[in-house]
Amino acid sequence: MSIISLIIKREFFAKVRNKSFIVMTFLSPLLFVAIAIFVGYLSTTETTVKRVAVHDETGLFVKDFLAQNSEDGAYKYLDFSQIDNQYLKDSVNNGYEGLLIIPATTDVTALEHKIEFISNASPSISFIENTQAVIARKITQLNFEKAHLDTLAIQKAQANVTITIAKTSGEQGVKGLNEAKIAIGGAFGYLIMMFIIIYGNMVMRSVIEEKTNRIIEIIISSVKPFQLMIGKIIGTSLAGILQFSIWVIIGLSLLFLASAFLGVDVGTSAHLSSGLLTHTQTEFAGTAQLFIKEIWNLPIAGILISFIVYFIGGYFLYSSFYAAIGAAVDNQTDSQQFLLPIIMPLILSVYIGFFSVVNDPDSTIAVAFSIFPLTSPIVMLMRIPFGVPWWQIAISLTLLFATFLAVVWFAAKIYRVGILMYGKKPSWKELYKWLKY
Repeated sequence: MSIISLIIKREFFAKVRNKSFIVMTFLSPLLFVAIAIFVGYLSTTETTVKRVAVHDETGLFVKDFLAQNSEDGAYKYLDFSQIDNQYLKDSVNNGYEGLLIIPATTDVTALEHKIEFISNASPSISFIENTQAVIARKITQLNFEKAHLDTLAIQKAQANVTITIAKTSGEQGVKGLNEAKIAIGGAFGYLIMMFIIIYGNMVMRSVIEEKTNRIIEIIISSVKPFQLMIGKIIGTSLAGILQFSIWVIIGLSLLFLASAFLGVDVGTSAHLSSGLLTHTQTEFAGTAQLFIKEIWNLPIAGILISFIVYFIGGYFLYSSFYAAIGAAVDNQTDSQQFLLPIIMPLILSVYIGFFSVVNDPDSTIAVAFSIFPLTSPIVMLMRIPFGVPWWQIAISLTLLFATFLAVVWFAAKIYRVGILMYGKKPSWKELYKWLKY
């Protein structure tokens, strides 16, 4: 046991004392914040207003388009109905985004499939949908008038329903909380995938480097291959947990500051008084307060503990594969053929999480993949913010660590033979033979 602890200490301190590790540990959160601020800034910058020429031969639709012109609009519509159609087509490239042609007709219903938009650039989907909506509303109105229907009465009869979210306790709820939950779970799941790939590659590179430098031959004279592999995996995982813990502390600190800035009580008895809501000046501020309150009401401690447990289990499981690959090859180029089967379950986990958990966290697919060991570290973390029965978590963790022990046993066989193999690219058939030794 003392030998394994020495290997763990060596791997741990070799990682945390690395300058790049220290720099990225504290620089990464700042980079994320800087990127978020930069994206927000870009979204607020003024965009070039695109001019659209409207040639309406019917004279029925041009006023509706001109009514959409505003100072902050992305498109500005110009009435060129009196100008020759062919001349407008030739002038499309001269400062105009495109030309909207509405031909003359005796039956407005026939316009549903006769309107053209001429442009050398590909128009955005939102522009086309908005244009179609404007024309469809006008045609519908004209059809009502043709049928002698009271359009004003129809407009008044239309209902606009807004559902207020509330809890049985009487507290006000907030819309979009499920999206926030999947964002939190997805962020933790993505971090696990990222950590597995980054630190798993570090284990693989460490093995390849020692093998290439022939240091491994000296090391295994006093250390068993199994002990060396376990020590590398645990030491590197501890370095990763330390780095992520620092990120969590920084993130929670920023969330706490945001809560204090918006005047949200984050205690266990946190509630929003009617006076506070009345005092809120804008709808956004009130929604932000409710949102942060609901996030604080989530089982944050349970989510963080689950992250650590699933991170350890998932990292141990996949690092065993990475260590075995590193022992089987002589350089990283040769390892590419073996990495795809390892990365595929991780990618599958992310897709299953976002396309299944977000719609129904308790669906058969979501539950099955949250228990399956190769995908459970990511999918289960996406489900936990929604509430998961304890027995499902227990089964998932049992299978995860049992699979880890089984994989370590098989990987150790490959590791034992592969670390002394040089100058030959192993095939899947040869790896299978190594398992029998």
